Amino acid sequence: MLKRYHQLLVTLIFIVDLGVTFSALAASFWIRFYSGLIPTTKGIPEVSQYLRAMPAVALIVLATYSWQRLYVARRVDHLGREAFVIAKATIFTALLLAAGTFFYRSFEFSRAVLIIFCFVNILMLSATRMTIRFFLRELRKKGWNQRHAVVVGCGKLGQSTAEKLLNNPWTGIRIVGFFDDRASRIGKQILGIPVLGRLDEVDAFIRDGSIDQLYIALPIQDYPKIDPVLDSLARETVDIRFVPDFPRLVSLKPHLTDFDGLPIMSIRESPIFGWNQLLKRTVDILLSLIVIFVLSPLFLALALLVKLTSKGPVFYIQERMGYDGKIFKIYKFRTMTTDAEDKSGAQWATANDPRRTSIGGFLRRLSLDELPQFVNVLKGDMSIVGPRPERPVFINTFRETIPRYMMRHKMKAGITGWAQVNGWRGNTSLKKRLQYDLYYVEHWSLWFDFRIMLETLRVFIRQKNAY
Repeated sequence: MLKRYHQLLVTLIFIVDLGVTFSALAASFWIRFYSGLIPTTKGIPEVSQYLRAMPAVALIVLATYSWQRLYVARRVDHLGREAFVIAKATIFTALLLAAGTFFYRSFEFSRAVLIIFCFVNILMLSATRMTIRFFLRELRKKGWNQRHAVVVGCGKLGQSTAEKLLNNPWTGIRIVGFFDDRASRIGKQILGIPVLGRLDEVDAFIRDGSIDQLYIALPIQDYPKIDPVLDSLARETVDIRFVPDFPRLVSLKPHLTDFDGLPIMSIRESPIFGWNQLLKRTVDILLSLIVIFVLSPLFLALALLVKLTSKGPVFYIQERMGYDGKIFKIYKFRTMTTDAEDKSGAQWATANDPRRTSIGGFLRRLSLDELPQFVNVLKGDMSIVGPRPERPVFINTFRETIPRYMMRHKMKAGITGWAQVNGWRGNTSLKKRLQYDLYYVEHWSLWFDFRIMLETLRVFIRQKNAY
């Protein structure tokens, strides 16, 4: 019954999508030829020409939208992912329309109309899908359009899976029960959900067709039990979803790639590669050049202050660990005496540190001593935004005592970072700093970098841990 309802819903959504696409084409035609925003030098084509092309447009839309999987169930997908798919489907539609009219010489879609259509259709279709999502989620919260599911495994992973679904009733997925091989749990309830039986009893339970989805959420040590479960379900139509147990293996966001038909999952890889790497590096170079050029008088003034107020070099050059554990030399305006670590050895700066020069406290409080690091950014040793680089002598201890500490080095070290703008810099909690650094690495985007830069300006004056 649910399958039939699903097909009806898909048909209705396609009809809505088609109506939105036709409306987007009509709007694009009006913007191009009647809005006055774009000069018309070659006359206005007959509307009837475009109307006669609509059956072909409908076929192309059906093909491209289906090909881009716009009609698969997306109950647990976020809107951003769906908008991306919509964008791809729209671009393919525009390309096919342009290609089709190239071969059909008696009629040609205006290129300007197709370009405008790409933007208008993405916006209109995304807004429509968002409205449909909201409407369906509200229905599911009230008990309509439900999917019934069971979870194989009631350990930590199984309970976490069930808890996520329970906490998100908008998915419309109702957990009927658990299956687990531990006899002590059978017949009991976990999270208010009954443990219905052993793993070899799953197929008999779902045979009547009342279960729509099955989540396999077993710990790694129980993976040998998965094959028998899958074999027993080979004759059933239930949707099977696998929840991998990788908390001890995955340190960063996993990424699945296809290598000549072999799926390979990267469980410890930097998110900065390809276009991401090029974009981040381009922003670093442009902003660093601007900062160095605009603040060059300040650089010169600070260099003179350092030189005139204490003996020793203007710059302090120190080894730090950066991307992938590589050692580089960081540049700073010197804020301490030249013999600062002769007796004490390597240690962090503290409040009212007696090793500071007369101007050192002022430079550190406003982080002006960090300005030469824009040269490190230009050289490629650092980025403007990223985890703060630490000294190898400290890291050799941290890597042994703090789990996952080295994962922060899957991103270039930064002048500022997510931990710093949230107050975790200097002599503060290493665990909290690592928590924020890893969050940044796992959720990196260019917009996140810009947000951190803006936050850096906000907290510039109110730093509490810059000693």
